[in-house]
Amino acid sequence: MSGARAVGGRGTKVSGAEADRLKRWATYAAVAVAATLIAIKVWAWVMTHSVAMLATLVDSTLDLVASGLNLLAVHHALTPADEEHRFGHGKAEAIAGLGQAAVIAGSAAFLIFQSLERLIEPQPIHETTLGLLVIAVSVALTFALVLFQRYVISRTRSLAIGADHLHYATDIATNLGVVAALVLAGLWGWILADALIGLAIGAAIAWGAFKILRGSYDELMDHEFDEAERARIKEIVGRHAGVVSLHDLRTRRAGHRSFVQLHLELPPQMELMVAHRISDEVEEEIKKAFPDADVLIHQDPAGIELLNALDKK
Repeated sequence: MSGARAVGGRGTKVSGAEADRLKRWATYAAVAVAATLIAIKVWAWVMTHSVAMLATLVDSTLDLVASGLNLLAVHHALTPADEEHRFGHGKAEAIAGLGQAAVIAGSAAFLIFQSLERLIEPQPIHETTLGLLVIAVSVALTFALVLFQRYVISRTRSLAIGADHLHYATDIATNLGVVAALVLAGLWGWILADALIGLAIGAAIAWGAFKILRGSYDELMDHEFDEAERARIKEIVGRHAGVVSLHDLRTRRAGHRSFVQLHLELPPQMELMVAHRISDEVEEEIKKAFPDADVLIHQDPAGIELLNALDKK
């Protein structure tokens, strides 16, 4: 999920309205591609009886479920903040990610069970050429979708689209594994290859579920920005000539929005109007680096932390 978590430093962050439009189109495209792939893979599985083909069919079915959840989650996450949800609805994306992870993990277990069963009782592969043709179409459609999702992620930093992107990027490797299974088992007669590759695909799907779970959990638990991003905020604050220092920097994310809070240390005798102006200037500089950020700054007289510590003693 690291690709979905990054903010700043990759791509060009677009305006809120444009980001919303891109995310909606990404969800529509994912649902359409997944539905198309399921239709052709059901036909191919019935014709080939390949467990590897079943694996990629299961994977595409999961993608349709996950993309459907994403479509609903993104729609809800884009709902403006209201009196009951003043920080917005961005965490709907992370909740959808948890649902995706659960569904994907269960299906990975099913696929691994089917592959183990096929190892015990191997079955021949039929209609290998048809299977290869279906996989070629699947790879082409999936690759086009992955490129579009990467474009959207670079401009919106959406966790939900990032999770979907992980699914479909894994699908490309999965489909290449099916090609190997069809060639080895269907053309070359090594029947066990079908089950072994099915096991490998199942393990890859399970790993993808774990990564989605970790990213969603981090966001729901208000995980801090990574150290490079926090250091960037500190550098932005520190280069303002009127600032002495900062403390109590806190950061978190909720969907496409991020939140930055900090205490700005200023000269004790500084006038309130001047302090307010400096605070606004620092806020604007942070927003330039993190365009989707909601920045909250509290002004403190320099040395206040030391005084507070002495008072506690």
